[in-house]
Amino acid sequence: MLKQHRELSMSVRRTIENNEEAGIRPSKTYQSFAAAAGGHRELNFIEKDVRNYITREVRNISEQEDAKEFRKYLADARSRAAFEYFGDVISSDTTHNINR
Repeated sequence: MLKQHRELSMSVRRTIENNEEAGIRPSKTYQSFAAAAGGHRELNFIEKDVRNYITREVRNISEQEDAKEFRKYLADARSRAAFEYFGDVISSDTTHNINR
């Protein structure tokens, strides 16, 4: 099973995304695909492909959504303008109550 011949179809990707959202482990997701196909040899991808898809695509989308939601809660117009100008780094001090 050469890397260039392995691929995840759109239906497989959608199932992986739904299972990840539901909290189902990648190994269980892969096992369900193998059971449905009649064995691991019938699939055109391996378990590592499932894990890589989750790492690269599913979690990346979640991080982008988190950034959009965080931007909504910036304090004032000046902060939002600074974010628009600089945009790549936001630092928040989570130790301010501990340091009192």
